[in-house]
Amino acid sequence: MSLHTTLQFPGGGGSVEQPTGLFINNEFVKGVDGKTFETINPTNEKPICSVHEATEKDVDVAVAAARKAFEGEWKTTTPQQRGRYLTNLADLMEKHADTIAAIESLDNGKALSIAKMADVPNSYNCFRYYGGWADKIEGKVMDVNAETFAYTRQEPIGVCGQIIPWNFPLLMLSWKLGPSIACGNTVVLKTAEQTPLSGLYMGKLIKEAGFPPGVINIISGFGKTAGAAIAAHMDIDKVAFTGSTIVGRTIMKAAAGSNLKKVTLELGGKSPNIVFDDADIEQAISWCNFGIYFNHGQCCCAGSRIYVQEGVYDKFLKAFKERTEKNVVGAPHDPNTFQGPQISQLQFDRIMGYIDEGKKSGAKVEIGGERHGTEGYFIQPTIFSNVSEDMKIMQEEIFGPVCSIAKFKDAADAIKIGNQSTYGLAAALHTTNLNTAINVSNGLKAGTVWVNNYNLLHHQLPFGGYKESGIGRELGEAALANYTQTKTVNIRLGGAMF
Repeated sequence: MSLHTTLQFPGGGGSVEQPTGLFINNEFVKGVDGKTFETINPTNEKPICSVHEATEKDVDVAVAAARKAFEGEWKTTTPQQRGRYLTNLADLMEKHADTIAAIESLDNGKALSIAKMADVPNSYNCFRYYGGWADKIEGKVMDVNAETFAYTRQEPIGVCGQIIPWNFPLLMLSWKLGPSIACGNTVVLKTAEQTPLSGLYMGKLIKEAGFPPGVINIISGFGKTAGAAIAAHMDIDKVAFTGSTIVGRTIMKAAAGSNLKKVTLELGGKSPNIVFDDADIEQAISWCNFGIYFNHGQCCCAGSRIYVQEGVYDKFLKAFKERTEKNVVGAPHDPNTFQGPQISQLQFDRIMGYIDEGKKSGAKVEIGGERHGTEGYFIQPTIFSNVSEDMKIMQEEIFGPVCSIAKFKDAADAIKIGNQSTYGLAAALHTTNLNTAINVSNGLKAGTVWVNNYNLLHHQLPFGGYKESGIGRELGEAALANYTQTKTVNIRLGGAMF
Protein backbone atom coordinates (compact mmCIF):
# COMPACT_ATOMS: atom_id res chain seq x y z
CA MET A 1 0.00 0.00 0.00
CA SER A 2 1.15 3.53 -0.79
CA LEU A 3 2.29 5.98 1.88
CA HIS A 4 -0.20 8.61 0.68
CA THR A 5 -3.74 8.72 -0.64
CA THR A 6 -6.13 11.37 -1.96
CA LEU A 7 -9.04 12.28 0.31
CA GLN A 8 -12.17 13.73 -1.25
CA PHE A 9 -14.13 15.97 1.11
CA PRO A 10 -17.95 15.81 1.02
CA GLY A 11 -20.16 18.62 -0.19
CA GLY A 12 -17.72 19.80 -2.84
CA GLY A 13 -15.11 20.57 -0.20
CA GLY A 14 -12.16 19.71 -2.41
CA SER A 15 -9.43 17.15 -1.79
CA VAL A 16 -6.07 16.71 -0.10
CA GLU A 17 -3.05 14.44 -0.38
CA GLN A 18 -3.24 12.53 2.91
CA PRO A 19 -0.22 10.75 4.44
CA THR A 20 -1.01 7.18 5.52
CA GLY A 21 2.39 5.93 6.65
CA LEU A 22 3.88 5.97 10.13
CA PHE A 23 5.71 9.26 10.78
CA ILE A 24 9.07 8.18 12.19
CA ASN A 25 12.34 10.11 12.01
CA ASN A 26 10.70 12.81 9.85
CA GLU A 27 9.67 10.32 7.16
CA PHE A 28 6.47 8.44 6.37
CA VAL A 29 7.24 4.74 6.41
CA LYS A 30 5.45 1.41 6.23
CA GLY A 31 5.05 -0.68 9.34
CA VAL A 32 7.62 -3.41 9.96
CA ASP A 33 4.98 -6.14 9.58
CA GLY A 34 3.28 -4.44 6.63
CA LYS A 35 -0.09 -4.30 8.37
CA THR A 36 -2.79 -1.73 7.57
CA PHE A 37 -6.25 -0.90 8.90
CA GLU A 38 -9.23 1.12 7.75
CA THR A 39 -10.50 4.32 9.29
CA ILE A 40 -14.29 4.58 9.07
CA ASN A 41 -16.42 7.62 8.23
CA PRO A 42 -18.95 7.76 11.11
CA THR A 43 -21.38 9.74 8.95
CA ASN A 44 -22.01 6.93 6.46
CA GLU A 45 -20.26 3.93 8.12
CA LYS A 46 -18.00 3.47 5.07
CA PRO A 47 -14.18 3.32 4.94
CA ILE A 48 -12.39 6.60 4.30
CA CYS A 49 -9.01 5.01 3.58
CA SER A 50 -6.47 2.61 5.05
CA VAL A 51 -3.41 3.62 7.07
CA HIS A 52 -0.30 1.70 8.07
CA GLU A 53 -0.52 0.00 11.44
CA ALA A 54 2.17 0.23 14.09
CA THR A 55 2.95 -2.86 16.14
CA GLU A 56 5.37 -3.37 19.01
CA LYS A 57 8.21 -3.51 16.47
CA ASP A 58 7.34 -0.08 15.10
CA VAL A 59 7.16 1.35 18.63
CA ASP A 60 10.72 0.10 19.11
CA VAL A 61 11.82 1.83 15.89
CA ALA A 62 10.11 5.09 16.87
CA VAL A 63 11.53 5.03 20.40
CA ALA A 64 15.03 4.44 19.03
CA ALA A 65 14.63 7.46 16.74
CA ALA A 66 13.38 9.58 19.64
CA ARG A 67 16.24 8.45 21.90
CA LYS A 68 18.85 9.20 19.23
CA ALA A 69 17.42 12.70 18.75
CA PHE A 70 17.24 13.34 22.51
CA GLU A 71 20.84 12.32 23.09
CA GLY A 72 22.02 14.05 19.93
CA GLU A 73 21.03 17.24 18.14
CA TRP A 74 18.00 18.00 20.31
CA LYS A 75 20.08 18.09 23.50
CA THR A 76 22.01 21.13 22.25
CA THR A 77 19.08 22.88 20.57
CA THR A 78 18.50 26.14 22.42
CA PRO A 79 15.22 26.81 24.22
CA GLN A 80 14.69 29.78 21.91
CA GLN A 81 14.98 27.51 18.87
CA ARG A 82 12.56 24.99 20.40
CA GLY A 83 10.08 27.80 20.79
CA ARG A 84 10.63 28.89 17.20
CA TYR A 85 9.87 25.38 15.93
CA LEU A 86 6.60 25.39 17.88
CA THR A 87 5.54 28.80 16.59
CA ASN A 88 6.52 27.76 13.07
CA LEU A 89 4.19 24.79 13.45
CA ALA A 90 1.41 27.05 14.70
CA ASP A 91 1.85 29.33 11.67
CA LEU A 92 1.69 26.37 9.28
CA MET A 93 -1.45 25.07 10.98
CA GLU A 94 -3.09 28.45 10.62
CA LYS A 95 -2.09 28.57 6.96
CA HIS A 96 -3.64 25.12 6.34
CA ALA A 97 -6.51 25.55 8.80
CA ASP A 98 -9.34 24.78 6.38
CA THR A 99 -7.68 21.56 5.20
CA ILE A 100 -6.93 20.39 8.73
CA ALA A 101 -10.50 21.14 9.83
CA ALA A 102 -11.89 19.20 6.87
CA ILE A 103 -9.73 16.16 7.72
CA GLU A 104 -10.76 16.33 11.37
CA SER A 105 -14.45 16.60 10.50
CA LEU A 106 -14.33 13.75 7.99
CA ASP A 107 -12.49 11.34 10.28
CA ASN A 108 -14.16 12.25 13.59
CA GLY A 109 -17.66 13.27 12.46
CA LYS A 110 -17.69 16.62 14.26
CA ALA A 111 -19.33 19.59 12.58
CA LEU A 112 -16.96 21.21 10.10
CA SER A 113 -18.04 24.66 11.30
CA ILE A 114 -17.02 23.78 14.87
CA ALA A 115 -13.71 22.25 13.77
CA LYS A 116 -12.93 25.53 11.97
CA MET A 117 -14.12 27.71 14.86
CA ALA A 118 -12.75 25.75 17.81
CA ASP A 119 -10.57 22.67 17.27
CA VAL A 120 -8.05 24.05 14.80
CA PRO A 121 -7.58 27.58 16.23
CA ASN A 122 -7.39 26.25 19.79
CA SER A 123 -4.73 23.78 18.66
CA TYR A 124 -2.43 26.23 16.91
CA ASN A 125 -2.88 28.76 19.71
CA CYS A 126 -1.79 26.06 22.16
CA PHE A 127 1.39 25.49 20.17
CA ARG A 128 2.04 29.26 20.10
CA TYR A 129 1.53 29.48 23.84
CA TYR A 130 4.09 26.76 24.59
CA GLY A 131 6.41 28.20 21.98
CA GLY A 132 6.50 31.25 24.22
CA TRP A 133 7.25 29.16 27.29
CA ALA A 134 10.23 27.32 25.84
CA ASP A 135 12.87 29.89 26.90
CA LYS A 136 11.22 30.72 30.23
CA ILE A 137 11.65 27.40 32.01
CA GLU A 138 14.00 28.31 34.81
CA GLY A 139 15.59 26.96 37.97
CA LYS A 140 16.31 28.78 41.21
CA VAL A 141 19.32 29.78 43.30
CA MET A 142 18.96 29.04 47.04
CA ASP A 143 20.86 31.05 49.65
CA VAL A 144 21.83 28.15 51.92
CA ASN A 145 24.89 29.63 53.61
CA ALA A 146 27.98 31.68 52.81
CA GLU A 147 30.05 28.63 51.85
CA THR A 148 27.56 27.02 49.46
CA PHE A 149 26.36 27.85 45.99
CA ALA A 150 23.15 25.86 45.42
CA TYR A 151 20.73 25.95 42.55
CA THR A 152 18.14 23.86 40.74
CA ARG A 153 17.75 23.06 37.06
CA GLN A 154 14.53 22.04 35.33
CA GLU A 155 15.63 19.37 32.91
CA PRO A 156 13.62 17.42 30.31
CA ILE A 157 12.53 13.92 31.28
CA GLY A 158 13.66 12.28 28.05
CA VAL A 159 11.65 10.18 25.62
CA CYS A 160 7.93 10.61 26.23
CA GLY A 161 5.21 8.26 25.05
CA GLN A 162 1.87 9.93 24.45
CA ILE A 163 -1.46 8.26 23.73
CA ILE A 164 -4.34 10.48 22.63
CA PRO A 165 -8.10 9.85 22.25
CA TRP A 166 -10.49 10.07 19.33
CA ASN A 167 -12.87 12.77 20.56
CA PHE A 168 -10.51 15.74 20.00
CA PRO A 169 -7.63 14.27 17.96
CA LEU A 170 -5.98 17.52 16.92
CA LEU A 171 -6.55 19.36 20.18
CA MET A 172 -5.20 16.50 22.30
CA LEU A 173 -2.16 16.29 20.04
CA SER A 174 -1.40 19.96 20.69
CA TRP A 175 -2.02 19.62 24.44
CA LYS A 176 0.50 16.79 24.58
CA LEU A 177 3.18 17.93 22.13
CA GLY A 178 3.22 21.62 23.13
CA PRO A 179 4.54 21.38 26.70
CA SER A 180 6.66 18.27 26.13
CA ILE A 181 8.57 19.84 23.24
CA ALA A 182 8.86 23.22 24.96
CA CYS A 183 10.60 21.46 27.86
CA GLY A 184 13.10 19.74 25.55
CA ASN A 185 11.75 16.18 25.42
CA THR A 186 11.34 13.96 22.37
CA VAL A 187 8.06 12.17 21.69
CA VAL A 188 6.46 9.02 20.33
CA LEU A 189 2.75 9.81 19.99
CA LYS A 190 0.08 7.25 19.16
CA THR A 191 -3.16 8.52 17.67
CA ALA A 192 -6.47 6.78 18.35
CA GLU A 193 -7.17 3.99 15.87
CA GLN A 194 -10.56 5.58 15.10
CA THR A 195 -9.05 8.93 14.09
CA PRO A 196 -5.50 8.70 12.72
CA LEU A 197 -5.73 11.14 9.82
CA SER A 198 -5.23 14.63 11.29
CA GLY A 199 -2.26 13.42 13.33
CA LEU A 200 -0.57 12.01 10.23
CA TYR A 201 -1.20 15.23 8.31
CA MET A 202 0.46 17.07 11.19
CA GLY A 203 3.58 14.98 10.58
CA LYS A 204 3.92 16.68 7.22
CA LEU A 205 3.72 20.11 8.88
CA ILE A 206 6.11 19.12 11.68
CA LYS A 207 8.81 18.34 9.13
CA GLU A 208 8.09 21.57 7.26
CA ALA A 209 8.33 23.53 10.53
CA GLY A 210 11.98 22.46 10.80
CA PHE A 211 11.95 19.98 13.67
CA PRO A 212 15.01 17.70 13.53
CA PRO A 213 14.42 14.02 12.70
CA GLY A 214 13.26 11.88 15.59
CA VAL A 215 12.06 14.69 17.84
CA ILE A 216 8.37 14.02 17.11
CA ASN A 217 7.20 10.61 15.89
CA ILE A 218 3.51 9.93 15.20
CA ILE A 219 2.22 6.40 14.78
CA SER A 220 -1.19 4.89 14.02
CA GLY A 221 -2.11 1.73 15.84
CA PHE A 222 -4.32 -0.07 18.31
CA GLY A 223 -4.28 0.39 22.04
CA LYS A 224 -3.84 -3.29 22.86
CA THR A 225 -0.66 -3.51 20.76
CA ALA A 226 1.01 -0.16 20.07
CA GLY A 227 -0.47 1.58 23.11
CA ALA A 228 0.46 -1.27 25.42
CA ALA A 229 3.98 -1.31 23.96
CA ILE A 230 4.40 2.39 24.73
CA ALA A 231 3.15 2.02 28.31
CA ALA A 232 5.50 -0.89 29.03
CA HIS A 233 8.54 0.21 27.01
CA MET A 234 11.79 0.14 28.93
CA ASP A 235 13.29 3.08 27.03
CA ILE A 236 10.35 5.46 27.40
CA ASP A 237 10.85 7.74 30.39
CA LYS A 238 7.32 9.08 30.75
CA VAL A 239 3.86 8.22 29.43
CA ALA A 240 0.90 10.59 29.10
CA PHE A 241 -2.56 9.24 28.35
CA THR A 242 -5.98 10.76 27.76
CA GLY A 243 -8.93 8.39 27.71
CA SER A 244 -11.06 6.18 29.92
CA THR A 245 -10.35 5.51 33.58
CA ILE A 246 -10.30 1.76 32.93
CA VAL A 247 -7.47 2.09 30.39
CA GLY A 248 -5.74 4.64 32.62
CA ARG A 249 -5.44 2.00 35.34
CA THR A 250 -3.88 -0.38 32.80
CA ILE A 251 -1.37 2.29 31.76
CA MET A 252 -0.34 2.84 35.39
CA LYS A 253 0.16 -0.88 35.96
CA ALA A 254 2.28 -1.20 32.83
CA ALA A 255 4.38 1.82 33.80
CA ALA A 256 4.93 0.44 37.29
CA GLY A 257 5.69 -3.04 36.00
CA SER A 258 8.30 -1.85 33.51
CA ASN A 259 10.78 0.91 34.32
CA LEU A 260 8.54 2.85 36.75
CA LYS A 261 8.17 5.58 34.13
CA LYS A 262 6.45 8.80 35.13
CA VAL A 263 2.71 8.94 34.36
CA THR A 264 0.13 11.64 33.76
CA LEU A 265 -3.49 10.75 33.08
CA GLU A 266 -6.50 12.78 31.94
CA LEU A 267 -9.42 10.43 32.37
CA GLY A 268 -13.21 10.25 32.56
CA GLY A 269 -15.83 12.43 34.14
CA LYS A 270 -19.45 12.64 35.22
CA SER A 271 -19.68 16.34 35.73
CA PRO A 272 -22.48 18.14 37.60
CA ASN A 273 -24.03 21.26 36.07
CA ILE A 274 -25.91 23.11 38.81
CA VAL A 275 -28.59 25.77 38.22
CA PHE A 276 -29.70 27.94 41.15
CA ASP A 277 -33.05 29.70 41.48
CA ASP A 278 -31.45 33.11 40.96
CA ALA A 279 -29.64 32.16 37.74
CA ASP A 280 -30.31 33.86 34.43
CA ILE A 281 -32.40 30.93 33.17
CA GLU A 282 -32.04 31.72 29.48
CA GLN A 283 -28.25 31.86 29.79
CA ALA A 284 -28.14 28.77 31.98
CA ILE A 285 -30.15 26.77 29.44
CA SER A 286 -27.80 27.83 26.66
CA TRP A 287 -24.74 26.74 28.64
CA CYS A 288 -26.33 23.49 29.82
CA ASN A 289 -27.16 22.67 26.21
CA PHE A 290 -23.60 23.40 25.14
CA GLY A 291 -22.24 21.59 28.18
CA ILE A 292 -23.75 18.24 27.27
CA TYR A 293 -24.32 18.24 23.50
CA PHE A 294 -21.09 19.89 22.32
CA ASN A 295 -19.00 17.40 20.33
CA HIS A 296 -22.00 15.02 20.42
CA GLY A 297 -21.56 14.53 24.16
CA GLN A 298 -18.15 12.98 23.53
CA CYS A 299 -16.36 15.16 26.08
CA CYS A 300 -14.66 13.88 29.21
CA CYS A 301 -15.94 16.97 31.03
CA ALA A 302 -19.50 16.86 29.61
CA GLY A 303 -22.13 18.26 31.98
CA SER A 304 -24.20 15.09 32.00
CA ARG A 305 -25.71 15.51 35.49
CA ILE A 306 -27.89 18.62 35.53
CA TYR A 307 -29.21 19.69 38.92
CA VAL A 308 -31.81 22.45 39.08
CA GLN A 309 -33.02 24.14 42.26
CA GLU A 310 -36.62 23.31 43.14
CA GLY A 311 -37.99 26.82 42.58
CA VAL A 312 -37.17 26.89 38.86
CA TYR A 313 -37.07 23.18 38.01
CA ASP A 314 -40.33 22.99 36.05
CA LYS A 315 -39.65 26.20 34.16
CA PHE A 316 -36.12 25.10 33.37
CA LEU A 317 -37.09 21.61 32.19
CA LYS A 318 -39.73 22.94 29.80
CA ALA A 319 -37.37 25.51 28.30
CA PHE A 320 -34.42 23.10 28.19
CA LYS A 321 -36.45 20.59 26.18
CA GLU A 322 -37.39 23.33 23.74
CA ARG A 323 -33.76 24.36 23.39
CA THR A 324 -32.60 20.78 22.86
CA GLU A 325 -35.13 20.32 20.05
CA LYS A 326 -33.44 23.15 18.16
CA ASN A 327 -30.09 21.36 17.98
CA VAL A 328 -29.46 20.36 14.38
CA VAL A 329 -28.29 16.76 14.07
CA GLY A 330 -26.85 16.01 10.67
CA ALA A 331 -23.93 15.61 8.29
CA PRO A 332 -20.76 17.34 9.53
CA HIS A 333 -20.20 19.31 6.31
CA ASP A 334 -23.68 20.93 6.54
CA PRO A 335 -23.08 24.47 7.89
CA ASN A 336 -26.22 24.21 10.04
CA THR A 337 -25.11 21.04 11.85
CA PHE A 338 -24.37 21.26 15.56
CA GLN A 339 -24.32 17.55 16.42
CA GLY A 340 -22.78 14.99 14.10
CA PRO A 341 -22.53 11.21 14.51
CA GLN A 342 -20.92 9.28 17.35
CA ILE A 343 -17.45 8.03 16.54
CA SER A 344 -18.10 4.32 15.89
CA GLN A 345 -20.53 1.42 15.96
CA LEU A 346 -19.03 0.35 19.29
CA GLN A 347 -19.65 3.75 20.85
CA PHE A 348 -23.11 3.98 19.30
CA ASP A 349 -24.08 0.63 20.80
CA ARG A 350 -22.62 1.58 24.17
CA ILE A 351 -24.62 4.80 24.35
CA MET A 352 -27.84 3.12 23.22
CA GLY A 353 -27.21 0.49 25.90
CA TYR A 354 -27.13 3.21 28.56
CA ILE A 355 -30.31 4.74 27.16
CA ASP A 356 -32.04 1.35 27.36
CA GLU A 357 -30.71 0.89 30.90
CA GLY A 358 -32.14 4.28 31.89
CA LYS A 359 -35.57 3.37 30.54
CA LYS A 360 -35.56 0.00 32.30
CA SER A 361 -34.53 1.55 35.62
CA GLY A 362 -37.56 3.85 35.64
CA ALA A 363 -36.08 7.13 34.38
CA LYS A 364 -38.37 9.17 32.14
CA VAL A 365 -37.26 10.10 28.63
CA GLU A 366 -38.21 13.75 28.24
CA ILE A 367 -36.86 13.97 24.72
CA GLY A 368 -34.82 11.78 22.36
CA GLY A 369 -33.81 8.31 23.42
CA GLU A 370 -33.61 6.82 19.93
CA ARG A 371 -31.39 6.56 16.89
CA HIS A 372 -31.44 9.52 14.52
CA GLY A 373 -31.91 8.52 10.88
CA THR A 374 -30.98 5.18 9.30
CA GLU A 375 -27.36 5.72 8.20
CA GLY A 376 -24.38 6.72 10.29
CA TYR A 377 -23.89 6.59 14.05
CA PHE A 378 -26.38 9.34 14.90
CA ILE A 379 -28.25 9.46 18.23
CA GLN A 380 -31.01 11.87 19.20
CA PRO A 381 -30.14 14.39 21.93
CA THR A 382 -31.62 12.78 25.04
CA ILE A 383 -32.86 14.09 28.40
CA PHE A 384 -33.79 11.83 31.31
CA SER A 385 -35.81 12.96 34.34
CA ASN A 386 -37.19 11.04 37.34
CA VAL A 387 -33.71 9.79 38.10
CA SER A 388 -32.09 8.61 41.32
CA GLU A 389 -28.44 8.87 42.28
CA ASP A 390 -27.90 5.11 42.24
CA MET A 391 -28.88 4.69 38.57
CA LYS A 392 -26.12 3.77 36.12
CA ILE A 393 -26.99 6.75 33.95
CA MET A 394 -26.21 8.99 36.96
CA GLN A 395 -23.01 7.26 38.00
CA GLU A 396 -21.24 6.02 34.87
CA GLU A 397 -19.73 8.03 32.03
CA ILE A 398 -21.94 7.61 28.94
CA PHE A 399 -19.83 9.71 26.57
CA GLY A 400 -22.72 10.62 24.32
CA PRO A 401 -25.59 13.13 23.89
CA VAL A 402 -27.41 11.96 27.01
CA CYS A 403 -28.05 13.90 30.22
CA SER A 404 -30.10 13.44 33.37
CA ILE A 405 -31.87 16.23 35.23
CA ALA A 406 -32.82 16.29 38.93
CA LYS A 407 -33.83 18.74 41.68
CA PHE A 408 -31.84 20.04 44.63
CA LYS A 409 -32.84 22.09 47.71
CA ASP A 410 -30.03 24.48 48.62
CA ALA A 411 -26.31 25.10 48.21
CA ALA A 412 -25.32 22.45 50.76
CA ASP A 413 -27.46 19.89 48.93
CA ALA A 414 -25.97 20.92 45.59
CA ILE A 415 -22.42 20.41 46.87
CA LYS A 416 -23.32 17.05 48.42
CA ILE A 417 -24.94 15.53 45.34
CA GLY A 418 -22.45 17.22 43.01
CA ASN A 419 -19.67 15.34 44.78
CA GLN A 420 -21.48 11.97 44.77
CA SER A 421 -19.29 10.58 42.03
CA THR A 422 -16.01 8.72 41.76
CA TYR A 423 -15.02 11.31 39.15
CA GLY A 424 -13.89 14.89 39.65
CA LEU A 425 -12.88 16.35 36.31
CA ALA A 426 -15.20 19.35 36.05
CA ALA A 427 -18.34 21.00 37.38
CA ALA A 428 -20.37 24.14 36.77
CA LEU A 429 -22.87 26.34 38.53
CA HIS A 430 -25.16 29.11 37.40
CA THR A 431 -26.05 31.91 39.80
CA THR A 432 -26.09 35.70 40.09
CA ASN A 433 -24.97 35.57 43.75
CA LEU A 434 -21.21 36.01 44.17
CA ASN A 435 -21.16 34.33 47.58
CA THR A 436 -22.93 31.28 46.17
CA ALA A 437 -20.52 31.19 43.23
CA ILE A 438 -17.44 31.23 45.45
CA ASN A 439 -18.69 28.96 48.24
CA VAL A 440 -20.09 26.27 45.94
CA SER A 441 -17.00 26.41 43.69
CA ASN A 442 -14.83 25.86 46.75
CA GLY A 443 -17.00 22.97 47.88
CA LEU A 444 -17.07 21.01 44.64
CA LYS A 445 -14.34 18.39 44.26
CA ALA A 446 -13.44 19.02 40.65
CA GLY A 447 -10.35 20.17 38.78
CA THR A 448 -12.27 22.85 36.86
CA VAL A 449 -15.39 24.71 38.01
CA TRP A 450 -17.17 26.95 35.53
CA VAL A 451 -19.46 29.71 36.80
CA ASN A 452 -22.16 30.93 34.40
CA ASN A 453 -20.53 29.14 31.46
CA TYR A 454 -19.46 25.65 30.40
CA ASN A 455 -16.71 24.02 28.34
CA LEU A 456 -14.73 27.25 28.03
CA LEU A 457 -11.24 25.77 28.06
CA HIS A 458 -8.18 27.88 27.33
CA HIS A 459 -4.51 27.05 26.83
CA GLN A 460 -3.54 29.32 29.75
CA LEU A 461 -5.80 27.53 32.24
CA PRO A 462 -4.74 24.21 33.85
CA PHE A 463 -7.09 21.29 33.19
CA GLY A 464 -7.20 17.96 34.98
CA GLY A 465 -9.11 15.93 37.50
CA TYR A 466 -9.68 15.10 41.13
CA LYS A 467 -10.31 11.53 42.29
CA GLU A 468 -10.59 8.97 39.45
CA SER A 469 -10.45 11.63 36.75
CA GLY A 470 -6.71 11.59 36.50
CA ILE A 471 -3.24 12.56 37.68
CA GLY A 472 -1.49 15.81 36.78
CA ARG A 473 -2.62 18.86 34.84
CA GLU A 474 -2.63 19.76 31.18
CA LEU A 475 -2.42 23.30 29.78
CA GLY A 476 -1.11 26.44 31.41
CA GLU A 477 2.20 26.68 33.22
CA ALA A 478 1.14 23.67 35.30
CA ALA A 479 1.61 21.30 32.33
CA LEU A 480 5.33 22.05 32.22
CA ALA A 481 5.75 20.19 35.51
CA ASN A 482 4.64 17.02 33.72
CA TYR A 483 7.63 17.18 31.38
CA THR A 484 10.50 18.38 33.54
CA GLN A 485 12.44 16.95 36.46
CA THR A 486 14.27 18.98 39.07
CA LYS A 487 18.00 18.59 39.54
CA THR A 488 19.64 20.11 42.62
CA VAL A 489 23.28 21.21 42.29
CA ASN A 490 25.10 21.87 45.57
CA ILE A 491 28.58 23.43 45.23
CA ARG A 492 30.81 23.70 48.27
CA LEU A 493 32.76 26.96 48.21
CA GLY A 494 34.44 26.60 51.58
CA GLY A 495 37.09 24.21 52.80
CA ALA A 496 36.85 20.73 54.27
CA MET A 497 34.27 20.22 56.99
CA PHE A 498 35.37 16.89 58.38
